[in-house]
Amino acid sequence: QVQLVESGGGSVQAGGSLRLSCAASGYAYSFRCMGWFRQAPGKEREGVAAILTPYSSAYYAGSVWGRFTISQDNARNTLYLQMNSLKPEDTAMYYCAAGDCSGGWRTITEAVNRGQGTQVTVSS
Repeated sequence: QVQLVESGGGSVQAGGSLRLSCAASGYAYSFRCMGWFRQAPGKEREGVAAILTPYSSAYYAGSVWGRFTISQDNARNTLYLQMNSLKPEDTAMYYCAAGDCSGGWRTITEAVNRGQGTQVTVSS
């Protein structure tokens, strides 16, 4: 059974930074794709970033390119999302997810394995 537990969300002012962590257990790292998606109230899920095996290639949404960095620590079974230069439009619930992303990295939003989410709120 795969378990994903996010932490690190919070409230910051625009321009600030947060680092999200996702502790993975079970066989999370056996999946082809691990990453983050977000959902704001009244909006659709948006893939934020993902890492695809076997080459650990990282992919990002254009809206976060150059500001967010996804990384993983295999020894600690932890996935991270470093978020810098945060903007009010980054406000959302952020979810860690693991799946096969057979339709491309953005289908991380459809992954059946996901955490409970962590809230990120950015004020102007």
